[in-house]
Amino acid sequence: MADPPRYDHQVRYQGDVWVQLAEMPRLVAESYRRLLSERGVVSVIRTPFQWVMSTPVIEIETGGYMGDVALYVPQVQEAEAVQILEGDTSAEPDATDMEAQQ
Repeated sequence: MADPPRYDHQVRYQGDVWVQLAEMPRLVAESYRRLLSERGVVSVIRTPFQWVMSTPVIEIETGGYMGDVALYVPQVQEAEAVQILEGDTSAEPDATDMEAQQ
């Protein structure tokens, strides 16, 4: 049985430093990527073949690569991403914060 892919913890991608949050099955990584996106954190998935910024549902349905991938975020958003994925909601703006910004 082949060893799972191993990805670098820190990489330079499109001119910025990105850090790996975790290696996980692609379906799980896609779910986390969407959660991060909803909270304003940019993320990418790295498969053994390519970097993926967005994944059309059709790719998942038709059997695109579903093995282990790495989930990366920009280094400047790492702390925020970790808080979100650990379920810390204190970083979420509440209604009063949103009203104050308007």
